[in-house]
Amino acid sequence: MDRVSSFDEPLKKLLGGATAKVMAEHLDLHTVGDLLHHYPRRYEERGRLTALADLPLDEHVTVVAQVADARILMFNNGRGKRLEVTLTDGSGRLQLVFFGHGVHKPHKELLPGRQAMFAGKVSVFNRKMQLAHPTYQLLDASDADEATEAVDAFAGRLLPIYPACKQLDSWRIAKAVDAVLPSARGAVDPLPASLREGRGFTSLPEALLKAHRPQTKADIEDARARLKWDEAFVLQVALARRRYADTQLPAAARRPVADGLLDAFDAKLPFTLTEGQQKVSKEIFDDLATEHPMHRLLQGEVGSGKTMVALRAMLAVVDAGGQAAMLAPTEVLAQQHHRSITEMMGELAEGGMLGGSDHGTKVVLLTGSMGTAARRQALLDLVTGEAGIVIGTHALIEDKVQFHDLGLVVVDEQHRFGVEQRDALRSKGKQPPHLLVMTATPIPRTVAMTVFGDLETSVLDQLPAGRSPIASHVVPAKDKPHFLARAWERVREEVENGHQAYVVCPRIGDDAEEEKKGRAKKKAAEEDPDKRPPLAVLEIADELREGALAGLGVEVLHGRMHPDEKDDVMRRFAAGDVHVLVATTVIEVGVNVPNATAMVIMDADRFGVSQLHQLRGRVGRGSAPGLCLLVSEAHEASPARARLSAVAATLDGFELSRIDLEQRREGDVLGQAQSGVRSSLRMLTVIDDEEVIAAAREEAVAIVAADPELEHLPELRTVLAALLDKDREEYLDKG
Repeated sequence: MDRVSSFDEPLKKLLGGATAKVMAEHLDLHTVGDLLHHYPRRYEERGRLTALADLPLDEHVTVVAQVADARILMFNNGRGKRLEVTLTDGSGRLQLVFFGHGVHKPHKELLPGRQAMFAGKVSVFNRKMQLAHPTYQLLDASDADEATEAVDAFAGRLLPIYPACKQLDSWRIAKAVDAVLPSARGAVDPLPASLREGRGFTSLPEALLKAHRPQTKADIEDARARLKWDEAFVLQVALARRRYADTQLPAAARRPVADGLLDAFDAKLPFTLTEGQQKVSKEIFDDLATEHPMHRLLQGEVGSGKTMVALRAMLAVVDAGGQAAMLAPTEVLAQQHHRSITEMMGELAEGGMLGGSDHGTKVVLLTGSMGTAARRQALLDLVTGEAGIVIGTHALIEDKVQFHDLGLVVVDEQHRFGVEQRDALRSKGKQPPHLLVMTATPIPRTVAMTVFGDLETSVLDQLPAGRSPIASHVVPAKDKPHFLARAWERVREEVENGHQAYVVCPRIGDDAEEEKKGRAKKKAAEEDPDKRPPLAVLEIADELREGALAGLGVEVLHGRMHPDEKDDVMRRFAAGDVHVLVATTVIEVGVNVPNATAMVIMDADRFGVSQLHQLRGRVGRGSAPGLCLLVSEAHEASPARARLSAVAATLDGFELSRIDLEQRREGDVLGQAQSGVRSSLRMLTVIDDEEVIAAAREEAVAIVAADPELEHLPELRTVLAALLDKDREEYLDKG
């Protein structure tokens, strides 16, 4: 066990209090193991000059460059001194500035022709990139001892550049790593020897040494291959053990019966299921027929017919004598599901009532705001088994709710629903019920394997017949204001043709606190137009009523409205009495108005790619084609505009979620809810390393199948225990 303990050693023992404190507070590094897993972001070659042309604004950078010239300037009538140094590297130039007493040392040392490493935060002054008061280390020989030492340390070597912070430069981190590197020799290697040799991996101590102090580029490749594999593999073993444990739980097998509710429902469907729906239904029915609980994630684009697949699974469970519960994140959505399911089922949803079918069952709704009498009746129908299907919000999870025999839980929009809540519902069955999780957010395969790795995945990627195509266009409001005017004309044309439109804004507006912030931002915006506050629902609605859309019925919808007001507006919009709905993203999930054909998204660059895709899915739900206009003031060459062009160019949610992932950092995508996964990924990038993750999953499944308790692999068990501290263990348990 002492081999692990050297990794658990607190940094302050080896590095001294001040450095350890900065590392803990700013880089979240506490132990020797943490620092050894803080890998260099990139490597500089000795003598190779970094491209100054590519420096990112507002980031802490490390550059290797040559001094082109240096001059002292006086200001404030000779009372103030400023040293300006120009660096060059063949690709561009960068200015350094030093003020006051900080001028003397650099003035003596930074002579033209000198080469050094500089670290600081990139800012812009007088339209030029600059570093103010950077720290630096000379790289060429001179009489100063420090410079000679630097040359010895860096000559002919690849310089590791570490993710750093303002309080701690990359090379001070490098010095700290030198102090702990000897501990790498004691690293516990989690890989079974046969696997390591079979895949030709270097040993773990070797990989850590090569990552931090590579002699050649091949060293870096070796280290990366090994360290990426470890991250993917250990995580996949944890997930495989979780799936294995699930297969050991008992559950009642639920098989559909011939000539039952499901057959009666299928017989009255006015259309045939898509190939995708049939394939996914088969996967689900196969799972339901086994004696351990199904854990399946059903991904499908907005409108791909997920609800139909889920409903058929629920009917099969009712046929088999069980009950099914569907959980929605909001009351509006629960009511909507209840409405659409009872409509789809017709007389089959009226079991036990006059005019109901013999095969029928009761479909009840249970939400927090129901009246006492209706609620009491719903609870009674559940406990007696009279109701085969219940649809509700988390009101379903309350202690008072009892089921006769809960066989299947369907969760809509997983990411809006906590794992604890899923657990609580699961405990309502006599045995663990089967679980189907639905999401309309397309998740790339690798993320699904990582984040939802304990769920089997089914994908619906065909749209059912009858859905219309959506045309999307970017409207550059700043460069081409007449495009925006044309956008409002298009909205008016849609309304004149008997259709309706959404206008989406990032902010509500008109709240005292918001107003105060708004004023401050407005002031900032006058100085810098890029800093104006996001457009607000209330302001845009007023502008449209008085201007471009005068004479049309324009209403607002946002989260600060009273629930009754919201329902009223939505009802009138659905009925066609409101022409244009100006809203925040409250319409993102589950709002279904087939007559709405146009959507204008203001400040579209302030939304994420997948959010824009979700919003766009609200139009084109009927027989008329949809139109989505992405209005933005972002500069043509900016990454924000590139994102919008990507959204306009494809309707394929999986393609977009891939673009989204590449542009954002992994962590945002895996999200806070998946923090257990995120904090363990340092070298692995979920998008680029698809092959590594898929291969690691295969190996992990084989190892766990052969040895579920990992009795013959004590090192792997030790490393797993260290990775899965209590929080993560819980996260995986509930995931």
